[in-house]
Amino acid sequence: MWEAQFGDFANGAQIMIDQFVTSGESKWNLHNGLVMLLPHGFDGNGPEHSSCRIERYLQSSDSYDSPLTVPKRDLYEECNIQIVNCSTAAQYFHVLRRQMLRPFRKPLIVVAPKKMLKMREVASDMSEFTEGTQFKRVIGDTNTAIKPEKCRKVIFCSGQVYYDLIAERTKKNATDIAICRVE
Repeated sequence: MWEAQFGDFANGAQIMIDQFVTSGESKWNLHNGLVMLLPHGFDGNGPEHSSCRIERYLQSSDSYDSPLTVPKRDLYEECNIQIVNCSTAAQYFHVLRRQMLRPFRKPLIVVAPKKMLKMREVASDMSEFTEGTQFKRVIGDTNTAIKPEKCRKVIFCSGQVYYDLIAERTKKNATDIAICRVE
């Protein structure tokens, strides 16, 4: 596990990331389960210092396209890296647990806005950590006031943007917009 306290630390490691993390399996037959915890969001001391540059990792991920009949596990085994932007403590727990329990190894890039470390909304109920729970790739709108038949817009977002959108929706008392998280 490697935590880059600042995004520009990852900039200095870019050659190693390209050679051994994102393409190590195809180039060197090197399977690794490295977890990279990278800060994200412009909450800190400037654009390079604060951002992991998520677009860099999304561009480095392979674009494996397959028919819908391929089992999900096989899809995960075919990809070169995993990129997540967890929006709750339980999601963070489950993605790390999944990383350790899988029978195969793939690098995991965890985009982690530092602002979320102190947000109460990010906390999870203990029931979200118990048996039968797991990492969710997509989390639908959890607000029971949002009725699908009344919805005029669905917004897909990730990470701390979700909490900013929820706050704005609450402020405007909008019940016709659903907000879904892509983790």
